[in-house]
Amino acid sequence: MPTYCIFTVVMSSVRNPVTPESLVRPEILALHAYHVQPSPGMIKLDAMENPYILPESVRAELAAVVSSASINRYPDASAATLKDSIRKTGNLPSDIDILLGNGSDEIIQLLAMALAKPGATLMSVEPSFVMYKMIAAFTGMQYVGVPLAEDFSLDMPAMLASIRTHQPALIFLAYPNNPTGNLFVAADIEAILQVSNGLVVVDEAYYAFADNSFLPRLGEFDNLLVMRTFSKLGMAGLRLGFLAGPRNWLEQMEKLRLPYNVGVLPQRVAEVLLQHHDVLLQQAAQIKADRTWLYERLVGTVDVHAYPSNANFILFRLSHAGKVFEGLKQRGVLIKKLDGSHPALADCLRVTVGSPEENERFIKALQESIHQNI
Repeated sequence: MPTYCIFTVVMSSVRNPVTPESLVRPEILALHAYHVQPSPGMIKLDAMENPYILPESVRAELAAVVSSASINRYPDASAATLKDSIRKTGNLPSDIDILLGNGSDEIIQLLAMALAKPGATLMSVEPSFVMYKMIAAFTGMQYVGVPLAEDFSLDMPAMLASIRTHQPALIFLAYPNNPTGNLFVAADIEAILQVSNGLVVVDEAYYAFADNSFLPRLGEFDNLLVMRTFSKLGMAGLRLGFLAGPRNWLEQMEKLRLPYNVGVLPQRVAEVLLQHHDVLLQQAAQIKADRTWLYERLVGTVDVHAYPSNANFILFRLSHAGKVFEGLKQRGVLIKKLDGSHPALADCLRVTVGSPEENERFIKALQESIHQNI
């Protein structure tokens, strides 16, 4: 007859509660999640979106493509057709490869993951795109932010000294810079490329509104990669970005890209839109003209100091920035409050260039809000 033994486990004490504080890395606990302001019913000028809709003929073409898309199937993992469209649009030579991402944020994270050796440093300038610093924390990289000069240009003595001291594995330079809107001097970026022993990624999210690009210079430097997103050009809802550079670099990053990261609909819709790239560039040209109008109105507004911009937004400084921001919201206009986000952005707000009607509404609401707080 079999003998059964019963083993009783006696716990010497009750286990401690499992909490985020007990398991999550301290640098993640210290972060604040990226906050997006709610905007129902507002004139939305906070996120650098293209305010113009597509022509009816293009929308009809998109509707036909979407209706016939095989959403029951996984997307093309290599997105070969979309990459060909990007290559043609950007006039990229055959020896330059392309990696696609779910927006540029995913690409920033892939780059950081690939280079996050123990003790490795990610460097950028400050103020700049906040995701560089956040993703350094996500991936366990040390982060170094080099302050910009007072006029938001690159402080080259400080930048070059910091590169020599910290030997960053990865440097991000937004070109034009967000949130300041200025385009750094190309010769300064060349000097950074020449002195750096790490990768230098030129982030051209706002390429359609700028007067220069490093995309044609890929291959000229062995440590240069160029990143772009189509979000600002009118595809924000697709969440599509790409990284371009020499194949030996991108084949390593490709190992970290999750399968099927760009879905069927973003691929198909982007392919159609890139066939109409000229339409999107015409809209960008209109936004640049609208930007000139908006800048002149801001410069002519009492108590406002506006900074010149090569992007589709304008940074400006004024007294009582927080109260003016709330006054704008009360009047149905949402922009971005940067006051409090960085010492160099004290009393600063940032407005996206909208349609002419939206820009006029913003200026009227701004003047009323300033008057209210004088």
